[in-house]
Amino acid sequence: MRRNPAADLPLPRLFAAALGLALIWPLAAAGQTPPPASAPAPAMGDFAKALVGSWEFSNADRDKRCTATFTAKRTKAGYEVTFNEGCNALFPLVDDVAGWTFPDNDLLRLVDADGRALIEFSEVEDGVYEAPTPGLGVLFLQNAASAAGTPAKLPDQLAGGWAIRRGEKAVCSVNLSMEPAKEGLAMTLKPGCDAGVARLAFTQWRLDRGVLIFSAARGTPWRFEEIENDSWRRLPESADQITLVRE
Repeated sequence: MRRNPAADLPLPRLFAAALGLALIWPLAAAGQTPPPASAPAPAMGDFAKALVGSWEFSNADRDKRCTATFTAKRTKAGYEVTFNEGCNALFPLVDDVAGWTFPDNDLLRLVDADGRALIEFSEVEDGVYEAPTPGLGVLFLQNAASAAGTPAKLPDQLAGGWAIRRGEKAVCSVNLSMEPAKEGLAMTLKPGCDAGVARLAFTQWRLDRGVLIFSAARGTPWRFEEIENDSWRRLPESADQITLVRE
């Protein structure tokens, strides 16, 4: 006579096996499987890369302000964002922020540890993002130039020849003209530009709330903030810093 294998199991092991079947059976009967582990964050796009750095985080009246610093470090929820000390006293919601995501052509989201959006920002102008948030009103993220309210220089103060530098090395010379173009004013690249700059084919420039913007025929715009008279640096800052200086 065939023996029942279960009869040979010690009682504790038999109980554990039965318990395991009891836990698995409801999922199997419903055609379900345990949820998969969280998917890794997608590769960082150009829009997200432009956000890396420190931004002013504020309410609409700017009587509550702190600093949000976005990094390219991956987290379970997306990418790392930190807030300066005391920010949670002004905005308790930041205690629940575990990361940020910003897919190209989408919203900038501050998310919790489960990836749920806590705050959703949309860009309303260059360097300024806003997020209508229940219970908090409209929240803002602004880059340094926008937040400082620095009066924009007049375009004719910037017209003329400029050198683009990568670190201490000049990689291109450009001319900013006062000739109107589709989205601002025309600009030209002089012969001999570094290939990495030349392929962007900058054709237009404009000033927006103190930020100098080069529009590229291919690729994303370059944004610069003034650091001293006739000297600008590209945003966001990087180890291999790009600057613009008067020739």
